[in-house]
Amino acid sequence: MSESGPEYRYVEKPLIDQLTHPNMGWRHVRGAADAELQLEGEPVVRRRTFDNAVLEEILRRRLRKVNRRPDGTPWVDDMRAAHAISALTRGAASAGGGLVAANEAATHALLNGVDVPGFADWDGGRRQTVRFIDWERPENNDFLAVSQFRMTIPGSQGEVMIADLVLFVNGIPLVVIECKKLAAVGGEIKRAVQQLRRYANQTSNGVAPRGSELLFRTVQLTVASTGDKALLGTFTARLQDYVVWRDPYPLEVDEITSRSYNPDDVLFDAQKVLAAGVLHPVRLLDIVKNFVVFQDVEIAEGRTARVKIAPRYQQYRAVHKAVARLVRGETKAAHGREDKRGGIVWHTQGSGKSLTMVFLVRKLRSTPGLEHFKVVVVTDRKQLQEQLAETAALTGEKPDVVTRASDVPTVLGRHGAGLVFVMIQKQLDTDKARQKKTDSLAHDRMPGWGLVNSDEGILILVDEAHRSHGSGLHQNLMESLPNSARIGFTGTPIIMNRKKLTSTTFGEFIDKYRIEDAENDGAIVPIFYEGHIAKGAVTEAESLDEKLEDEFPELTDEQYDELQQRYATSAAVLSAHDMIQRKARHMLRHYVVGAMKEGFKAQVVAYSRGIAVRYREALLNARTELVAEVEKTSPQVLDRWLQKPEEDRTARQRLLVAAHAQLALLKAIDFVPVISADAEVDDKSWRAWTDESAQKKAIKSFRSPFPRPSDLTPTSRPVAFLIVRTMLLTGFDAPREQVMYLDRRMREAELLQAVARVNRTAEAKTAGYIVDYAGVSKALLEAMAAYAADEQEGMPRIDFKEEENKLERQCAALRHHFQLTNDLVDPDDTAAVHGLVSSLDDEPRRIEYRRLLREFLATLNLIMPRDAARPYQPAARLFLFVAKLAKQRFGEDTDAFDPAAYGHKVAELIDEHVKALGVERMIEPTRLTSDDFRTKVEQLPGARAKASMMKHAIRNHIELHFGENPVAFKKLRERLENILKKYATDWDEQLKAFDALAQEMTGASEGANSDLPDDVRNLTRLEQALYQQLTTVITDGVIGDGLRADFVSLAHQTVELALRHSVKHAFWTNPAAQHDFQREIWMLLVLNNHTGPEADNLASALRDIVDHNQKDLNRPHA
Repeated sequence: MSESGPEYRYVEKPLIDQLTHPNMGWRHVRGAADAELQLEGEPVVRRRTFDNAVLEEILRRRLRKVNRRPDGTPWVDDMRAAHAISALTRGAASAGGGLVAANEAATHALLNGVDVPGFADWDGGRRQTVRFIDWERPENNDFLAVSQFRMTIPGSQGEVMIADLVLFVNGIPLVVIECKKLAAVGGEIKRAVQQLRRYANQTSNGVAPRGSELLFRTVQLTVASTGDKALLGTFTARLQDYVVWRDPYPLEVDEITSRSYNPDDVLFDAQKVLAAGVLHPVRLLDIVKNFVVFQDVEIAEGRTARVKIAPRYQQYRAVHKAVARLVRGETKAAHGREDKRGGIVWHTQGSGKSLTMVFLVRKLRSTPGLEHFKVVVVTDRKQLQEQLAETAALTGEKPDVVTRASDVPTVLGRHGAGLVFVMIQKQLDTDKARQKKTDSLAHDRMPGWGLVNSDEGILILVDEAHRSHGSGLHQNLMESLPNSARIGFTGTPIIMNRKKLTSTTFGEFIDKYRIEDAENDGAIVPIFYEGHIAKGAVTEAESLDEKLEDEFPELTDEQYDELQQRYATSAAVLSAHDMIQRKARHMLRHYVVGAMKEGFKAQVVAYSRGIAVRYREALLNARTELVAEVEKTSPQVLDRWLQKPEEDRTARQRLLVAAHAQLALLKAIDFVPVISADAEVDDKSWRAWTDESAQKKAIKSFRSPFPRPSDLTPTSRPVAFLIVRTMLLTGFDAPREQVMYLDRRMREAELLQAVARVNRTAEAKTAGYIVDYAGVSKALLEAMAAYAADEQEGMPRIDFKEEENKLERQCAALRHHFQLTNDLVDPDDTAAVHGLVSSLDDEPRRIEYRRLLREFLATLNLIMPRDAARPYQPAARLFLFVAKLAKQRFGEDTDAFDPAAYGHKVAELIDEHVKALGVERMIEPTRLTSDDFRTKVEQLPGARAKASMMKHAIRNHIELHFGENPVAFKKLRERLENILKKYATDWDEQLKAFDALAQEMTGASEGANSDLPDDVRNLTRLEQALYQQLTTVITDGVIGDGLRADFVSLAHQTVELALRHSVKHAFWTNPAAQHDFQREIWMLLVLNNHTGPEADNLASALRDIVDHNQKDLNRPHA
């Protein structure tokens, strides 16, 4: 990154200034091309090669400071330091399993230290543990930020990658930060994430690795920033896994954003908050030690991957608040009536509550006074148990798992620290009488044990507390552990008439993270509701209920509910064969024109297990019918429909076009019931849907992306629909699920939890949808109304009207931006369209256009394919076309105008239009040196459009090649600005001047510079650049023939030096070789009587010019 460029000035430099502020405490040094880091007032830190990520000289010094005997004397000598460093670096390398395994091994060493040989005169000669970081006393550590940190790319013949900023603790890289220019001026946070993934070789696009895994073996966190946007992740994180850090707890947001660390940081609230909240040395060590975990996640059908997970800010905040309450709250004995150390953590569904519990247990184990607590976790989630078991392994604990009621007194009766899982059997929808005969634990039944353990050092963590707060299980645990602290975790606080009981059971709220917060953070997507009456006709959101209310207004709520059950949701109606067939047909067609086009999945909630099985057959029949309808439609008819704008097609035409486009996948997808078993009453044919192994296989397929059409085989059966009654409605995460078709009435917490299955985030997923056939809208409104007024935001939207109004306002804003009336410009009118593009020549107007277009397209994609979207599709097509032309005209490499970023449905609008106009090649970005550049310029209508394209191409060319000859390209940059000033609105004169300048520039790129004397013009391009740099720095512009010959000779000798040095192995990335080369250039200058401070800077500048012209080194002299 150039230190004169916008990324450095507006993003990286303000971050460095914040990190080095006294209240943060980092030191900073710029990475050097010769691998020497010169720290003020300290010896030079040398890296042997660019293969070394760890700054070993710093680490060795800190090992002596951090590791001391009881009498305070350091004990880590050179031999033991070498042993420890080798275990950290080479031990990780030998872990096997790639970078993730190496990083996990290194992380274990960082957290736990490594054993080295002991001393005969100390501790009986036992092996001692070397700690790399002093976790308890952060002030004992060294905190260094290195910008432009170089690492060799293995197998690249010496090429390097340069990380913008790396944060080292005791010389160990823990954080890598990538900066891109402000999002407000076209910067893309996505590009910063992509760069980080390339650096860690985590991309899977088939391109050869271009990063350095050596750097990332110890890295714990990664940060992507555009200044006005900042995201936290890890080296395994994809874009959708990165998280904002909106709360700098324990600091206040205003306290951070009101500070100015740099004159250019006025827009940087996001970066400031993340830096203060995560990168402050004390908090960084706390996060690394207690809030970073590894976990296995499903990435494709039948495949899992080990990933590293960073915390979210609400998890960090909740854990610290919980710990503070445990430390400061009164025990039952101190209070007199109840324990005041607990409370409720309300974090909405999909916000990571299970990991919050994991982090809390880890934090307890490192908090004085709480480290010896017995933690009792009440859960029905196997994954949570496995995550906490890994946490226990970090602290050397062996957790106990209790699944039988008879084992509870024995396990919980043990005194002292421990981790106990009370595993609850999930409530099944089979005969409860048979369940009661077992000894399994369940919320609704629990034998009393009496007093089991009266210790105060016990913490009960209740997962999904809304389900168990009033259960026999919870009551009996309270009686058995009367002096324990209790913390309940819930995404759906107890509602309706039992709200008061919540605080009585657990205490007051510890932390809240509501649906509105999660949506604003991008942690979940918004949920939209649409209702359908039993006969299958589409209605507005509440019309299922309103139809009954309009016909029977005199009914009480109780009578209304009874009638609704009879009319629309009674078992008789819901299970009627033709009704199931009709609804299945509607579900499938709704899915094909919506979620399926985006690659997402669906879930059906049926009235009973038997109806769930019948829905499978109904969906299969609906698919057969739809496929037959597509295949009997002639290609000519389909082509004719495709020629129509999407908004002009009928509903049937839109369906068949969508189905035809996905026909191979449509034929392959499966619809799988997942239901509980009851051997005494189940039909034998249900075994395929009740078998646990078969269910796991189906769930695995459901969670995985669809195969590409080319990968489908005759036996491929990717699961698109899961059909359930009660299973998979709570604690089930499937980010690819976008639609839930509800055909069973639910209320309160069960309803809110069920609908939250569709709010998980996934790439290109902008919303989740609830399609209601059972009439739950009234129950949903009641559940929402049960929350206090300040807790209602973000609940499922009851209709799309708000979004439709928003769409209208957004479209009007775009029209206003171009000063258009209600009549749109015809996209086929080339001159008119290019007139709109020309109005975006001013960069601030382009920035504002990007913002307006992004908001409009996001809303449109959310509403499509509903009829309400159709009036706005012509405008979307026009504005997208303008955006694509603007990207080509102004030579921008930003993805801000990529319609695919706003969803597949929106992307189709412009793709079809571009193909219809036959302009795909015309709108591809073009470089000034391209063979067809002038042809493309001539295709533009009018001098203004042509001049605009020339201007931006020239500017981009200058910035791209500036390092090759800084003197020449600086002059060209000044020429460009002078032309713009002289011919501000005279497009014809601008065009003439730009044409001449462009010809001169392309000639200059080949070394043909008319401003130079003849003997200099005969030099190679590299020698010309060196000559110009020498004369600019050393002379005042007056150069006689003799002096000119001296400078020509100096340039020639510098190239000879470069040729001699460049044949060395990995010369371009070998720090020692680079240092030797620069020193010889300096000696050459001194021998020619060019001494003083400028000689050092000039030698460095000449070496940089050689570096930028590597490809010209082997060119023969003219």
